[in-house]
Formats: sequence, C-alpha cells, structure tokens
Amino acid sequence: MDHWIIGADVSTLLEVERCGGKFNDHGVTGDALEILKSYGVNTVRLRLWNDPYSPKGEPYGAGNCDLECVTTLARRAKALGLDWLLDLHYSDFWADPGKQTIPKAWRGLSETELAKAVGEYTAQVLRALGEAGVPPQMVSVGNELSYGLLWPAGKTPRYDVITRLVSAGVEAVRAFDPALPVMLHLDNGGNNALYREWFDSYFANNGADFECIGLSYYPFWHGTMADLGANLRDISARYGKTLIVAETSMGFTMEDYQQHEALPPEDRKGMATRPALVEKIEYPMTPEGQRRFLHDLIALLRDTPRAAGYYWWEPCWLPVPGSQWATPAGCDYVGEPGPGGNEWANQALFDYDGNALPALEELRQDAQRQ
Repeated sequence: MDHWIIGADVSTLLEVERCGGKFNDHGVTGDALEILKSYGVNTVRLRLWNDPYSPKGEPYGAGNCDLECVTTLARRAKALGLDWLLDLHYSDFWADPGKQTIPKAWRGLSETELAKAVGEYTAQVLRALGEAGVPPQMVSVGNELSYGLLWPAGKTPRYDVITRLVSAGVEAVRAFDPALPVMLHLDNGGNNALYREWFDSYFANNGADFECIGLSYYPFWHGTMADLGANLRDISARYGKTLIVAETSMGFTMEDYQQHEALPPEDRKGMATRPALVEKIEYPMTPEGQRRFLHDLIALLRDTPRAAGYYWWEPCWLPVPGSQWATPAGCDYVGEPGPGGNEWANQALFDYDGNALPALEELRQDAQRQ
C-alpha cells in the first residue's frame, strides 16, 4: 500500500447485516462500506480464522470469519475500489495477548511441524484468494503477537520459536508475491519496552524481513496519547519500518446497553460501572469526545516519521441480537466462561441505531489532505 491508509476493520459486517443491522447517513439508509468510503475510508481489514466451528459444526461467533466470509467481504471491498489487509490469526477463533489458541487441526504438532503448518496454511489461503480474484494488498502475519502465537509452543519468552513460526508465514507471503507488504502486529501501542523487547528479539533470532509494524492503541488500555507518540517516534527511528495503527477505537457513550453486552459489571469496558477505567481516558465518552480522540490520533500519526495510517476497529459492530463476540461453542474453544455478548457497540462509528457519528467527519477531513 503506497498511500495514506484510512482504514476500517469490518470483519463482523456480514453477520451484523444478517442479524438485521442497518446503516444510515443523515437519515438515508445505505451500504455500510459505501458510507465508509464516502467519508474517506480507502482500505478495510479482515480477520481470518482457520476453522471457526466446533467439531459438531457450531459457529464460534463474532462474524465466523472463515475463508468464505473473508472472500465475500474482499469482493465487496474490491467492487468499491477499496484495498484490503488480510489479518491472519493462526487460530480457529480470537488470537490476542490473552489467548493464542492452536487450531484444532494443528494440536499435537511439534515445533517444526507447526512452522510447516503456518507456511502451508498461509500459502493455501493466499492461493485461494488469488484464484478468487481478490488477493490482499497487505498481509498481517499473526494478530497482536505481543506474547507470541500458537501457545504454548510459541509463547514468550521463547522468541526463537516465535521467530521461526512468524518467519514461516512471512516467507510464504514472499513466495506468493515478493512485493506484497507484510505487517507484524503487537498490542499496547503505548508500551515502548514491549516493542523494543519483541522486535529486538525477533531480529536477534534472524527473523524474516517485513515492511510494517502494526500497533493496537486503545486509550482505555494502552496509555495516553503521549505514550503512543513516544513509542512511535522511538520505533520509527530504531527499526526503520512503516508504522500503522492496525487497531484503534474510542467510545461515544457511557449508556448502559448491558442487555447487548451480556457481561457482568466488573467485566464491562468503559462504562459507568467501571469508574476507575473511565478516569484513565483523556477523552469523554461522548460523540464529541470520540471525534476529538480521532482528530488527535490522526494529527499525531501525520506528524510521525514513517507512519502510514490507521484502522478503526469494528466501526460497524451494531448491538443487534445474534451478533456477539462468542457463542457458547466459541467460549468453550478459548476456555472462557462467557456469556459472549456485544461489548463493543459503544465504540463503533455508528450509534446503536446505525446512524453515522460525527467522528466520521474526521476521516473525511483526513482524506482531503491527500
């Protein structure tokens, strides 16, 4: 991708639409991707899970992001002239700093066999997407790799194994298309020590080269905007890679909506029931606070050497019944008790009724700078 990225992760969109979600811009109902494009979005991010179904065929939820789902959304994006980033989780369901669960089909494999599986799977996916006419314009090898992948084999501090597994994926991308940019993505964008340890260790173990460092930055978890800026400046100079905020969001309300979240009070994110968490955020959880957050994030990235843009995470995840972060089968797979409601609806770029929020205007203004 050789342009400034104004991106959106829309991985649950098909599910939201199936469950009845509608999207409106100034009172006019329309296609969510078309609305996002009208505000300046030029690329989407789509996560891929290996096999998001139980042995009985029960879906795990959160969009059931299998290859068919990703291909369908990629075709829609391409039809609108949008680029897209393939986000390989190397798991059958969510992979993040709290869980990196080995796919069912890979359980019991040795470290050597796991590396081979990563390479073969990456190649297989890219071939399938190419044959479908929708090859991605960037590939993220792994998702939020802060503590590794394919646990326990590739869990920190086993950086030699992590590097071997990640490099197998990078090399498979290179074999498919040597010019296709590769991203390696960590969470906690305000934690400079994390990034220095991870990438220093990766390079010390002769990891395969790549183009982009991806960062997640959520202000309720990952420090202040100043923390993010300090980390961006340091890793820009230290590693010389393109920098992309691969995930970000900010709430637009503190309204309850607990019936959609289906979470106990102590597990809810950014709500009035968790005042200590809310107090850490520099921006009020209002439509204007969300807009100001995005304005400041864009300004920071525009002023950072080698920064190339950002992706808002799940701007279209409306709180419609039937779209949830995990079904009972999904909870069982990742070993979490559940229940799995929609805990993200207050951080979308559309309100609970699907109406475009003011923060989208910041994307439009950003797009006009290009």
